[in-house]
Amino acid sequence: MKFAYTIVYVADVAGSLAFFETAFGFSRRFLTPEGDYGELDTGDTTLSFASKALALSNHPAGFRFADEGALPVGVEIALATDDVAAAHQAALAAGARELAAPQVKPWGQTVSFLRCPDGMLLELCSPLPH
Repeated sequence: MKFAYTIVYVADVAGSLAFFETAFGFSRRFLTPEGDYGELDTGDTTLSFASKALALSNHPAGFRFADEGALPVGVEIALATDDVAAAHQAALAAGARELAAPQVKPWGQTVSFLRCPDGMLLELCSPLPH
């Protein structure tokens, strides 16, 4: 068994891909001609986005999408970086909203929290100390 994908259902697949390309330099791996599904080259695990319409075609009963409501959905995507402060600023410049500025946790890891333009909760973190 291998963890392969995280797929976030969003209103604008190309816009979500563009945010991660602009803010963090990820490369677009794939976008369907219809623009309803796309992937980023993020390493071993793929970060993907699918349109709300595509999501509903797979599960017509519906979802609570990440951009619905004042509070983020209780699931986060975490990106590890050696420079959390710089990545945090890049995310803000690309359109994210700050939820918590970078801070050093008691175990030595630096973390920050943002809400992406598509509503997804994003943690930026330094690698865990050994």
